[in-house]
Amino acid sequence: MTVPAHVITVSDRVANGTRDDHSGRLAVERLTAAGYETGASVVPDGAAEVEEVLRATLATGARLVITSGGTGVSPRDRTPEGTAAVLDRQVPGLTEMVRAEGARHTPFAAISRGLIGVVDAGPEGPGALVINLPGSPKGVGEGLDVLLPLVEHVLDQISGGDH
Repeated sequence: MTVPAHVITVSDRVANGTRDDHSGRLAVERLTAAGYETGASVVPDGAAEVEEVLRATLATGARLVITSGGTGVSPRDRTPEGTAAVLDRQVPGLTEMVRAEGARHTPFAAISRGLIGVVDAGPEGPGALVINLPGSPKGVGEGLDVLLPLVEHVLDQISGGDH
């Protein structure tokens, strides 16, 4: 069975058509190449917008949701706030791994406030892993390099699999 995944680009400029979505496209390509059935969407920056699209995406049965963008410290960067409202539990060890890998390449990785966490299985769906990655293609690539080898195990755990 193919695992449904979804990539959400969070960017005012991509949403209004003044910037190309390089990071979202890269994430879709990487997930598809890894065997995930991958969809994509774009929303403007803002916590309410992120929360709304995450809830809608999870309602479709997506098990892996990657956001790209909105994790910095500019006034409209509110992806972590919108994501926190949806998560049942954060997985800070994964977040630390992504930041550590990014910091090997640039000190700007420390500015990312992205979250990683799980939405528990329940009547609404099978449970999911939600990952906030930076809006740069380089940050997305580095994050996926770290995380993709772990996703299958995390999804199994969310579904009640054995350790």
